[in-house]
Parts: sequence; C-alpha cells; structure tokens
Amino acid sequence: MNFTVGNTKVNKEDMNMQELESRLPEVKQGGQHSPDLCIAQEKVAIIFPYRNREMNLRVMLRNLHPFLIRQGRDYKIYVIEQSEKGAFNRGKLFNIGYDIAKKENYTCFIFHDIDLIPENDYNIYKCESNPIHYTVAIDKFKYKLLYDTNFGGVVGMTSEQFQQTNGYSNMYEGWGSEDDDLYVRVIKSNMKIMRKSTKIARYTALKHSPFEINVNTIIK
Repeated sequence: MNFTVGNTKVNKEDMNMQELESRLPEVKQGGQHSPDLCIAQEKVAIIFPYRNREMNLRVMLRNLHPFLIRQGRDYKIYVIEQSEKGAFNRGKLFNIGYDIAKKENYTCFIFHDIDLIPENDYNIYKCESNPIHYTVAIDKFKYKLLYDTNFGGVVGMTSEQFQQTNGYSNMYEGWGSEDDDLYVRVIKSNMKIMRKSTKIARYTALKHSPFEINVNTIIK
C-alpha cells in the first residue's frame, strides 16, 4: 500500500538531527522503517557515500524519509562515511554499504548521492529485472539526461545484479569514473540499463563544494 501524491516540493530548510527525529517518529533508530498496513515485497537499502556534508545529509533525510514512507517501502538508510584524509573513494563506500546491508537481509540496493533529492514519489524506489538508473532528469542539467551512457547519481540493483557486475571498482579516487566503470560492467554482464520517464524521475541537486575530479574520468 502506498500514499504517493506525485510531484512534491523539495524542502531545503535545514534543521538539527534532534528536531528531525521528533518530526519522524515512525522512523526507527538507525534510519529504518517498515509499513504497518502491509508486508512489503522487498527490503530496500538506501546507501549514501558520505564525507563532510552535514547540512546536505540533514536536508536529504528530511525529504527522503517521507518520500519512502509514502511509497510504502520497507527500507533502511545506510550512511557510509569516509573519515580518513585523502581523495574520496565513492565506489569503495558503496561496496562497503552493500556488504553491510546484505548481511541484514536487504534485497534491493539503491546507491544514492547525498545531494540529489527526488521530486516525484511516483518514482518508486524498487528493483527490477535489470539495473535501474533513476536520475535521468536533474534540475541543474535542465532535466535532461547528461549523456546516453550515464549511470551515476542514483542507481538501483538487486543483490544478484550487483554480484554479477562484481560491484563498483575500488580503484577510482576523486569523483567521476566509478559510474562509467559500473556502466561497462553492467553491459558486459549482458544486462540492460532501465530508465524511467523524465516526467517522473526528476531530482533537485543541492549545492556543495566539489570533490577533486579523478584524472582518469572519461570525457563525454
């Protein structure tokens, strides 16, 4: 059962974690929620790679929890933080998050940038027969797909699909190449990329300080 409404306004107002928790009493400690009125068909893990974006994290949680609750998802949010100094390794953080969530019996894995907030709750966070690229329309790119082989931002895979690709590469430090690498892995594994309509799969990008760009990034 879901209570989706379609387009929703992204709330960019920040609040502290204590206030956020008080406004979301249905969310259990650890960022987990299960619907009361039905048994969900799958357990969804939302995995965020994270470092030094506290405000973006709070704004994301303020918007994403209600979004997922309206969809009737049985979900848990995992924030995987890179604490050590050095270049950000997004792919490694996603792999760590996957391993943790899989041990807790989650079956659908949404690999999610922390600065991209969904605008339409018809964009259901669930896994399909092929890997899904959710972020096909982002406001800062005028709601157009950036390039045809884009597989970054927010993607969804079952455990079987993720293992078939052997997950993200741990070799890319900085920002940018791990998504292109995963796209190649998906195609070489004889799977297709599924995308939803740009009328539904729409996202607002929060402002942030850019990470160092990986020198190996493929120029599109």
